[in-house]
Formats: sequence, structure tokens, C-alpha cells
Amino acid sequence: MTGNDASMTRRTALLGAAASGTATAALVSGAALAVAKAPMMGAAAPTFRRIKLGNFEVTTVFDGFGNVPRVHPIFGQNQSAEAVAAQLKANNLPPDKMQIGFTPVVVNTGNEVVLFDTGNGSGRGSTRGKLLTALAAAGFTPDMIDIVVITHMHPDHVSGMIADGKPVFPNARYVTGEVEHNFWTSDATLNSSDKGLQGRVVPIKANVLPLNEQFTFLKGGNDVVTGITAIEAFGHTPGHLVFNIESEGRRLLLWADVCNHYVVSLQKPEWHVVFDMDKDAAIAARKKVLDMAAADRIAATGYHMPFPSIGFVEKIGDMHRWVAATYQFAI
Repeated sequence: MTGNDASMTRRTALLGAAASGTATAALVSGAALAVAKAPMMGAAAPTFRRIKLGNFEVTTVFDGFGNVPRVHPIFGQNQSAEAVAAQLKANNLPPDKMQIGFTPVVVNTGNEVVLFDTGNGSGRGSTRGKLLTALAAAGFTPDMIDIVVITHMHPDHVSGMIADGKPVFPNARYVTGEVEHNFWTSDATLNSSDKGLQGRVVPIKANVLPLNEQFTFLKGGNDVVTGITAIEAFGHTPGHLVFNIESEGRRLLLWADVCNHYVVSLQKPEWHVVFDMDKDAAIAARKKVLDMAAADRIAATGYHMPFPSIGFVEKIGDMHRWVAATYQFAI
């Protein structure tokens, strides 16, 4: 061994020792890091999404959700429980329970701020009635709303109109379908002995009747404002309305409750849904709206579609499928 060889050996040994020390320190440090734990923060989800639609801005806002502990016969009343469970399982969903969300929509035209439906308000469950919180997160205060459009008068759409005896949206005027309004505010409905109607009438008396003088009424083909046009889609309720929203050639179909679930309603439009008041008319409306959305490739937002509730309808053979929007509105 030469002197240089001895020097190299000593140097190598020293470097090896240093490296070993560094590795040991890293291991100790790594062990310490492995022991440190971040606290669990719980599940989280966005409460609004905003897109550009021509010169309009459209914001979907999450009012919360309701748990459905038993899917059949709420969905697929005219089907077997096994068929409904199989349809859910085929779409990677639990076969015997679900969550249904509630999604009001805000359209800012640049001249008016239009809110479609008002959610559940308070008193309808701890997971619901989050509209005002979601609006605030999206940058809106209640006094900014110029027009409130009620697509139909089921409790989860009208129960957020009044709180503590006062209008929630103090500067707004109200718009709804003429047929819908006439049905729900008629003496026959308000005083009905039908148990199914009685529960639905309670929020009408609490929210709609006190603001009755501030309503104006639409028929199919009428505009709420320029660029927002009503389309009749009766069946879910007697006067249920859908709206075509259009600006600079960009369209969005706001279909409210045409479909109450993206699998066991949208994929199976002929299945009966307990919430539909006229089952046959609701099926016809569902097929008409879904076919229109698919054929014309119109973006859609549905009150009960998976949040953020903006997507497209794809038709494969005789089956429809919901396809969530991604970056179509960002480019």
C-alpha cells in the first residue's frame, strides 16, 4: 500500500463515518416526524361554484342535503326493490341508502341578480338550510338579490323565503309559474284533507302567502329577464317550470326537479318517483328535457344533481347518463 492509498483509506473511512452519522440523524428525525400527527379535520366539500356563461355569471350554491335511509319505493315505485338496488350498485352507489342535495342557482346578468329557489330554510333538518351561508361564501348578501324565481312550490324550494317573520331577500320581487301558483294557493289545496298535500301546504302558508302581492307570473315562453326563458315541464308538480338561460350564444338548461337523482331518475326516466305528483306527466317531461339537453348538447344544472350540479346529458342508445362539467366553462 502506498502513502496515497493509506490516505485514501483514511479519508474513505472518515466519510463513511460521517455518512453513517448523517443517516442515523435522518432516521431519528424521520422517526420523530412519523410520530407527529395532524389532527383529523373531518370531511369537507365546496359550497358554491361559479361559471361564466357568455356575459352572465352563474353560481350554484349548496343548501345542504337530506339522507334517504331507504331508496325503494321512493325511487322506482313501479319497479322491484331488487331492480333499484341493482341499478345503484351498477353505478358504484350503496344499494339501500342515498343522499339528495339541494342546489339553488344565482344568475348575475350584469343588470339583475336572479336567485332560483330558496332552499329549505331553518327547521327542516340540521344538514339543510345552508343557503345564506353558501351565498355569503360566494360573495352575495341577501339584499343583493333582485329577483327570486320559484321553479315550483315544494317545501325544499320555498322554505327559505321568510325567516323570523321577515323576507329573507328584502329587495327582491318574486316570479313563479301561473299554473303552479294557482294550484298551491287555491282554497281546495290550502284546505285539502289529503295528508300528502297537508305537509306541503304548511310552507306555502308560511312563506308564499305573506309575499303573495309581490309575485308576478309566467307561462311557458315568457322571460324572467332577457336571456332567461320559462319552459313548461309539468308533472313533478302541476306547474313545474324549467328555464333556458342564454347569453352570447352560450346556453344552460336549469331543470329544477325534472330529475330527482342522477342514477335512479335520470338514467331511468320511466321509473316512478314518489315526489312526482303526476307520474305519467313527469315521465313525459323528463324524457323531453333529457332528450333536448342531449340532442342540443346543452349544459344543465339540476336542483338534485351531485354538487356542484352542473353537467351534460349523454345519450347512449335509449339510456341517458349525467356527465359532470369539468373545464368547459373555463376556456
